[in-house]
Order: sequence, then C-alpha cells, then structure tokens
Amino acid sequence: MNTSDMASTFPVIPDEEFAQRLESFRAKMARNEIDLVVIFSNLLDPSAVRYFSDVYAVNESSAMVIPQCGEPILCSGQASYEWALYKSKVRDVRVLPEVGEVSGVEYDLDVLDFEDLFKEMKAKYAVRKIGIIGDLIFPYEIYKKLERVFPDAEKVSAEALMYELRIRKSENELACIRKAGEIITQTFEYAVPRIHPGVTELDIQADLEGQMLRLGAEAYTLSWAPMVASGPERSNLCMQRNSLRQVKESEIIALAAGALYEGYNAVICTPVVLGKIPDDIRRAVNVARQAVSHVSRLLYPGVTSRQLYAAYMRFLEEAGYRQYAPYGSVHSLGMLECESPFFSANRDVVLVENAVVAIDAYFRRLPWGSFRIEDTFIVHADGPERVTTFNEEYLRMYE
Repeated sequence: MNTSDMASTFPVIPDEEFAQRLESFRAKMARNEIDLVVIFSNLLDPSAVRYFSDVYAVNESSAMVIPQCGEPILCSGQASYEWALYKSKVRDVRVLPEVGEVSGVEYDLDVLDFEDLFKEMKAKYAVRKIGIIGDLIFPYEIYKKLERVFPDAEKVSAEALMYELRIRKSENELACIRKAGEIITQTFEYAVPRIHPGVTELDIQADLEGQMLRLGAEAYTLSWAPMVASGPERSNLCMQRNSLRQVKESEIIALAAGALYEGYNAVICTPVVLGKIPDDIRRAVNVARQAVSHVSRLLYPGVTSRQLYAAYMRFLEEAGYRQYAPYGSVHSLGMLECESPFFSANRDVVLVENAVVAIDAYFRRLPWGSFRIEDTFIVHADGPERVTTFNEEYLRMYE
C-alpha cells in the first residue's frame, strides 16, 4: 500500500494542525490575559495533552506547560520518556517524576520536579494569571508547587477555552472519527453473529476487542472497555465489568463498545436477544430505536441541548416509556467518549457545524432489565451524518 492509499485508508492528524491548535489556543490565552497554562492528563483523560502534542502516556500521566509567548514544554514520566520523544509534536520534552509511575520508581536519569520548572517559567515570563486544564484530576502535589512559586498569581480554569477549539472538529479530525466509526461498525458485524447460548460475557468481549484491534483501532474507548451486560440483574448495572456468566435465549444482552482511532472515538450500543424475542422487549427496543431516529432528525447547527432534551422526553412520554429514561439522549464525543460540553437539560448548549455527538437512548430497570441504543453522528448544515451504521439494519428485527 503506498503512502497516499495509507493516508486515505488510515487518516492521521498532520503536524501542521497541532501547530495551528497551539497558535489558536495562545490567541485565546491572550484575549483572556492568561500568561501561562498548566495541563495535566492521566489514563482516564489523556485528551488535553494529546490534543496539543499527540502524546498519550503508556503507563503514566503527562502534563504540559504553555506560556503565552514562548515554546511549550511536554512533561513526561521516566518510563514513557522515549515514547514521548518519539511521538511528541512539541520539541521540548522533560522528565518530571510527579507524572511518573505512581509507585515512585527511581530511574537513573537527571530529572527536575515541577517546582524547578515553575521557577524556570517565573524567571522567563511575567506571570500574573495562570490557567489550569484538568479541573477534576489536577494533582494536589503539582498545584501545591504552583502556589509556592506563584503565590500572587491568579489561578483560573482554562478548560473551557480548550473545549471551544475542540467542539468544532476539523476535516482531519472528522476523518479519524469516521475511521473509528467504520472500525466499530465492522466489529459489531463480526461479533454479534458469533453470539450464541452458552458463550460468556467475556467471550463476547474478546470478540469485540480482538476484531477492533485487527481492523486498526489503537484501543477501545478510554472511558470503558466493551460491556456485555446479560440478563435482568446484570443489565441493570449502568456500568459493569464482564463476567463468566453464560448468555441465554430470550433475555436481554446489552452490548456497548467503542473504538479509539488516532485519539478519536466512535461508539455503538445495541440490545441483542437470542432466539424468540419476548413482546415486551420487542416493544421497548423499537420505541428506543424510533427515539434515536426522532432526535437525529433534529441535529442541525443552532439547536440547543434543552430543545433536544425536550423533544426526546416528549417522544418517550407519548410512547409510555418516559419513566425508564434517567437522562437526556445527546452527549458530545471526540477525543473522549463523553466530553465537554455536556448537553444539559438545564442550560443551553448550542450545536455547531462539525460537532460530533452520540445519541444514547438508555432505558433503565424495566421488569426484564435495561439496555441502550447508541450511535455516533456528525452535525452538518444539511443534516446529520451517521458515522456508525450497524444499528440501522440490525435493529429492524424488532419492528
């Protein structure tokens, strides 16, 4: 396969786009009078550091320091240092133990710590206002050193500034999300027909994970491994880890899986019933399927989260299933399977051109269990683009 074929079949984010992201973010820093931004990412949410550098640490955390004027610095742990050098679009890569392995492994390397790094920044730049990204995960140890070196500087969250860039995806980002959607669609096409009575939840997980890797995913979605929740008891667990339970005929099997490709996610959730489908399961799944279709027709730039929530809940109310829906149906998707901005029922979040969302119709605690129907969509001015297509054909069996 030549280079051009590889680029079209397996798209990537080009180097110049990472440089443009930094330039755009620095412009936002200047408008908000932020002199320095400190970013922390871990294995639960590696997206902020990866967005600017393309580095996703292997077994450690990572961080970045971005001055408004001056070169950014990528902060790696000891074990991931060579990987960071290999992958990073940011030239200055430092080893800092605070983002290293949590056991505090000591390597024979010259290392600074964050207090040293912050003193270096203080000597180079006039720092009056500091932005922080990683609101819910930023470590106390690093923040304590930031306070010690910059006691008089104002500290603010800069997370919203970054997500203002991320909500509207570039053409390169959309290409990666489409690839993730293709991978997870083909994974379901492979794995679902292999399900039969007597296989375990873990057997099904193995088929899902193995096939997505064979197709080119770097991993499953970072938020959760593929979930195979079977039967009334286990399907009622909103999130779960799979077990040796054997699946049976005529029970709900709630499949949920997503593929991570070049840092971008696409997700599918599908209810599966082997053998004869009980009428009450058939009715509920068909209503959820219709609800996803109903909401998808409203995905245009300018529509608000409250409008989408109201339309979804009104549809379920008229169908008699409102009591089983614990939340609204739309959430953002990109470098995380569920990322900011959250499509709240209580405040307006506006859809924009080239945003990527998942429609998640979750029916919880019916007499026979729970399930989700979920698919990934790109928002366009001329209508939504469905990135994951498995459910379109498969769920017709419930009509």
